[in-house]
Amino acid sequence: MPLVDHLGISVADVAATADRFEPVLTELGYVRTDAGATVFWTRPGETELIFYPARDVGSGPHEHGRIGWQHLAFAIDSRAEVDRLHGVAVAAGWVAVRDPKPYPRFTPRYYASFLEDENGIRIEFMHNPPREVKD
Repeated sequence: MPLVDHLGISVADVAATADRFEPVLTELGYVRTDAGATVFWTRPGETELIFYPARDVGSGPHEHGRIGWQHLAFAIDSRAEVDRLHGVAVAAGWVAVRDPKPYPRFTPRYYASFLEDENGIRIEFMHNPPREVKD
């Protein structure tokens, strides 16, 4: 059971946002459910993602670095898979903020890409394998 049960995100256009997330989340094993004005994504054992219509229409997009959403990072099993998912996201209309590359300032093993959608929502695909244990 995940520690965080669900993450709710307010967006300008729920259907458009869900469509933009769909190729990425489907590749990650999530299943989409449309429920009236909201769309939610589930995957067994993972945090549920829910998109809600913004109450304050015209208040976006969110600006990275301001109070609020920073980004959502998906832990990916390999560098090659980070590269592949980055391509899936770009093909779905996400804008690359940072193309896949190593981030040694985080850890010597950290490899990631960052993308943003029209709401200012950022996602990250990251691979950070555990440090090898030496006896």
